Amino acid sequence: MSMQHTFSKTGKTLLGLAALAALAAGARADVLDDVKANGVVKCGVTLAAPGFSAENNAGKREGFDVDLCKAIAAATLGDESKIQLVPMDLKTAFAGLPTGAVDVLTHRFTWTQSRDVGGLKSAKTMFFDGQGFIVTKKSKANKIADLNNATICTAQGSTSELIVADYFRAHKLKYKIVTFASQEQAWDAFVGKRCDAAINDRSGLAARLAKLPNQDDFKVLAETVSNEPIGPLVAQGQPRWEALVRFALNALVAAEELDVTQANVDAQRNSQSPDVQRLLGVTGDFGVKLGVANDWAYKAIKAVGNYGDIWERNVGPKTALRLERGRNALVANGGLMMSIPVR
Repeated sequence: MSMQHTFSKTGKTLLGLAALAALAAGARADVLDDVKANGVVKCGVTLAAPGFSAENNAGKREGFDVDLCKAIAAATLGDESKIQLVPMDLKTAFAGLPTGAVDVLTHRFTWTQSRDVGGLKSAKTMFFDGQGFIVTKKSKANKIADLNNATICTAQGSTSELIVADYFRAHKLKYKIVTFASQEQAWDAFVGKRCDAAINDRSGLAARLAKLPNQDDFKVLAETVSNEPIGPLVAQGQPRWEALVRFALNALVAAEELDVTQANVDAQRNSQSPDVQRLLGVTGDFGVKLGVANDWAYKAIKAVGNYGDIWERNVGPKTALRLERGRNALVANGGLMMSIPVR
């Protein structure tokens, strides 16, 4: 489930958020130092999105976004278990990050201009997605144009709300939007037949469908109506923490590019490749320059594997979500995913 939300449609709200971020930055002199002192990374995650962040049958939360949190903890503290997962809806997530309730949002949020200038910084895009519509098969809607005069469920203040307004206006279609406090509530309303359709990121729709015993009663329309670059967010004004989070995530992508996996990372420390040596901290002092140990990337990869490992384990073709890599394939394989060079 990708809950991408825009802060506000007004400059007044953006200024308020910027002021809040400034106050929070003053209260937290350095998040990286705080994380080290506390011995835990607090990650805001989505409430319940199978494949991304949801409790399994044993009551343990797992998924793509949880693995990103573990990678950050391993890189920072040397131990992927030193995490505190905080399930949050959109309001608590955006309010909690600047005030220090969490250190990073590994939630399903899109990098947008309003968020970037409003107090939040995107560390690195880790999921390229796009929004789509879901309907019941009984509705006989086969394309978005068939949703003229439809009632559409979504979360209040989300990017989905704005996307619906823009798309339907541009295509001269009529609609009625019904908003809820969270995407969970919007989804439940749609499944409960209070709306003709729902909109969310396509990965989010796949995650929610995977939970339904009657998933064959629904279909996702083919059109994708937006681009959604999704990745962890940190508070503005924390350059050391922002850099550490960025390069912890970057290490996962670099590892896949270099064929370093969770299974072979120990053996790869003996690699003669200069790129692998720098990535795993065998040579250079790239970790020290980030404020952590030089084997920061080794620890992250050892904990959760490379980007491909994380994808296949949580959302790939052999999981309930059955997602192909698509735009999330490495650039070398025709996708958009690439690493920032470690050099």
